[in-house]
Amino acid sequence: MHFDKIKNKGQGQLFEKEYLESLTKSHPAIIYSMYLPLILFLVYYSRAYLELTWTSLILAFVAGVFTWTFVEYVLHRFVFHIISEKPNIQRFIYKIHGVHHEYPRDQERLFMPPLPSIFLAAFFLGLFFLLMGEYAFAFFPGFVSGYLAYGSMHFAIHAFKPPFFMKSLWRNHHLHHYKYPDKGFGVSSVLWDYVFGTMPPQK
Repeated sequence: MHFDKIKNKGQGQLFEKEYLESLTKSHPAIIYSMYLPLILFLVYYSRAYLELTWTSLILAFVAGVFTWTFVEYVLHRFVFHIISEKPNIQRFIYKIHGVHHEYPRDQERLFMPPLPSIFLAAFFLGLFFLLMGEYAFAFFPGFVSGYLAYGSMHFAIHAFKPPFFMKSLWRNHHLHHYKYPDKGFGVSSVLWDYVFGTMPPQK
């Protein structure tokens, strides 16, 4: 995904109708208000009603966080960066991710908007329930916590200067945006970039 000129100011327009345009934007506070209560409730539900042991709950939660890092990488690399000559696919990819590459500092598009976020969350919760039954209710909060960590990191990378202990993550993501769009797909973690050989050059 390459643009002749990356715009560090301004905001792209995806739809002509204002109400549709508003659905493409979000704010961290909205996403946190949606998912933090859900995370707390499902952890409580898993312990109090499903009577999972603390060990099982914690292991499932941590596994959910770890799984998110892989899903983050796969979605970013193989969905958000699809290369196609078909105009319809190009327009779709621009709407879901290309606009962020053209306007990387647009703070209203650093988190996924609420509506598609809810649909994806429902899909993953249903999938996890099919795969692991009641353990999904402990696994899913970890998965969503991983997503919140990713979203928070992504917002911070584009909005703030890096703290000294996280400069490598800032560097890798900015290299992805400004120099190597085919590398550096991990945002909250560089683990899978190392595993699959997509780390940006270190020099």
